[in-house]
Amino acid sequence: MVDTADPHVLADWWAETLGWPVEPTDEDFVREMIAKGYAKEEETRTYRGALVWRAGAAIRHPDSPPDGPPRRILFQEVPEPKTVKNRMHIDVWVGADNVEATLEKLTSRGAVFLHRGRQGPHSWVTMADPEGNEFCIS
Repeated sequence: MVDTADPHVLADWWAETLGWPVEPTDEDFVREMIAKGYAKEEETRTYRGALVWRAGAAIRHPDSPPDGPPRRILFQEVPEPKTVKNRMHIDVWVGADNVEATLEKLTSRGAVFLHRGRQGPHSWVTMADPEGNEFCIS
């Protein structure tokens, strides 16, 4: 799970970065939960023309089984901004020949270059997503 100020925007950013789809919303289910009193209107919002839960969004690995537990990353709304180093981060393998092009593409989409690392024959670039969550490309 990734804490974020805007789960839908950050889920879109990571979906494009990883090539994973954003899990679709079930607007009928959301409306039903409100109608039955399990949720309130203020717990929702309209995002890209669809009714969604305000507090969260998810992206799903393209190979997730349709009838089994999904392999996904959840994005959860939190009130405070990120202030310290991540306890974990995502490593995105792009291949040695694609690191520089990926670095340029991601910075043009709002990521921030942090530093380069090397250990023996392995190298990587540490970056931060638009909300400051660290990740590496290698």
